Amino acid sequence: MTPGLLLLFAAAVMAAGIAVGLRWPRAWLGLTLAGTIAALAAAGVVLVGAPDWEWRSAFSVGSEPLHLRLDGLSAMFLVLVSVVGGAGTVYAHEYWPDRLYPESAPRGRAWWSTLLLSLGWVLVSSNGLHFLLGWELFTVAAYFLITLERARPEVRKAGWLYLAASHAGTACLFAFFATLAARTGSWDLGPMREQTGLAPLLWLVLAGFGVKAGLFPLHIWLPSAHANAPSHVSAIMSGVAVKMGVYGLVRFSGWLPVPAAAGWVVLGLGAVSALLGIAFAMAQDDLKRLLAYCTVENVGIILTGLGAAMLGAAHGDAPWGRLALAGALLHVWNHGAFKSLLFFGAGSVLHATGTREMSRLGGLWRAMPWTAGLFALGAMAVAGLPPLNGFVSEWLVYLGLFGAVTARGASAWAALPAAIMLAAAGALALATFVKAATVVFLGAPRSKVADHAHECGPGMRAPMLTLAGVCVVLGLAPVLLWPAVSRAAGAWHPAWAIAEAPAPLFTLGMVQLALAVLAAGAAVWLWRRAHANGVQRGPTWDCGYAAPAARMQYTSGSFGGIASGWFGWLLQPERRLRRPRGPLPTGASRVERIPETVLERLIFPVGDVVLQASTAVRRLQHGRLQFYVLYVVIGLAAIGALVMAGGNS
Repeated sequence: MTPGLLLLFAAAVMAAGIAVGLRWPRAWLGLTLAGTIAALAAAGVVLVGAPDWEWRSAFSVGSEPLHLRLDGLSAMFLVLVSVVGGAGTVYAHEYWPDRLYPESAPRGRAWWSTLLLSLGWVLVSSNGLHFLLGWELFTVAAYFLITLERARPEVRKAGWLYLAASHAGTACLFAFFATLAARTGSWDLGPMREQTGLAPLLWLVLAGFGVKAGLFPLHIWLPSAHANAPSHVSAIMSGVAVKMGVYGLVRFSGWLPVPAAAGWVVLGLGAVSALLGIAFAMAQDDLKRLLAYCTVENVGIILTGLGAAMLGAAHGDAPWGRLALAGALLHVWNHGAFKSLLFFGAGSVLHATGTREMSRLGGLWRAMPWTAGLFALGAMAVAGLPPLNGFVSEWLVYLGLFGAVTARGASAWAALPAAIMLAAAGALALATFVKAATVVFLGAPRSKVADHAHECGPGMRAPMLTLAGVCVVLGLAPVLLWPAVSRAAGAWHPAWAIAEAPAPLFTLGMVQLALAVLAAGAAVWLWRRAHANGVQRGPTWDCGYAAPAARMQYTSGSFGGIASGWFGWLLQPERRLRRPRGPLPTGASRVERIPETVLERLIFPVGDVVLQASTAVRRLQHGRLQFYVLYVVIGLAAIGALVMAGGNS
């Protein structure tokens, strides 16, 4: 079947799933999976070598004829939508069933199908007006999914913050598409690099899509939305929805002429986002909020690669720019896989214990071995450890940055600090996920809910196993992915569609495979040796305590203190301390909170000033006609005075 027929089938069954999901969960499951598989097949056909699919129709929507396009770039993102969307569909069937959520589950299924359909529409739309329609539908569907538990005030607050931030970004996109249509005479989209007068519009693209991507400091909506949404929604929001912002940045930086400073700005914002995002993540005690801030870090890694690619294209199509772009595009897939896996794991923990607070967890590996093992694999991948997929894409980005440095051009002044910041972010990422995995799964239970945890069922376990397999395959066989990456890079820059994979990628694949074999062999040898000699359980070294208590363990806060110390100027932790007093003190407490610094220290104060000013201006509206006439007279007098002053000068 052609990509067009596959996409038509996918859209039809997704649309049917919207109606069916309200009443028949199993039928919805089958239809949604069929739609994601069809979309995956359509994207795969294009990525393996079929010509780009393009379709124009006389049928109009909003007085604009339909224009759809599926090329290597949109196909690469459609693969991500299909894989994570399909895995999330299966996960949600067990995680959010009708028997537990009779009111919100049917609604959630309908909005889930709407979200997948609108994401696909955004990726194939090649008309500015239709792109905006799909973008708005995607935003609204995500809002209703985030607020499925709308009875909780914090969920409603997170939903409204997401909606407000998203519409601020949409306003920038509307200004971009409207200005583009006015200057070109058409809403139609396509390559237009030769029209140099359009270059300043890229700043609107960066602002509009940067909000959705969660680029620091435009990330203000992301931590609360991902933390308070149901875990399958958090997974698709982090693994896929933020990538729509990345898609917009990659797409229009390839189609539009690029300002001279754009590469420097994108590279700098990406490196800053990577470092500060993981600093905020390390300081969190909420498991899902930690994962949300880690998304800011990984989006920063992607945009660092994109910025380096823009610099490479501006400096004579430098080969190091191609490596950086390949790393950025591959990291889109990698982050979607391991971050969705981690959110599914966090959902399993929340499902078993009812809490996201790491300070109340611990020792879960005994009751939840599958979740613990799969979360650990995702943690290794997100930390960029070999032989998993996160290492491959970050390594390609590093190669691009190192190539820019060794070229000794002007770009080296941006690439060198960016590489240093990425290295620091990588070290913090490793520490962050050592904290998350050990505090949650190792040690002794810190509360009764952790002590009575249970493993998730097969409906939640199967999607996690699938995504774990994706992480392993993408790590061990990077060469097999090169044709798809090359096709996507060629859609961004026609001269960059390189058929042959770079030689270092073959070496990396062999090293990754060797490491995997050695690790598996060592694990088998240790297991056999332990069982051959007999395994005896005994107490660990207890520092002299006869009966160690769970509260004597390292806590989430003790790990987070590292970030609070280094980045205190940004995190600005709020501490409440009650010291023990008297000869026989009854108790003491220490509470630390990490605020949303940009939101609470910048956005909210500015919003309060605007609200106070608007309230003062509102008093001028009181329904008395004579005062309205006076306002007009004063305004005309002021205009006249300005005109006379200008004439005299």
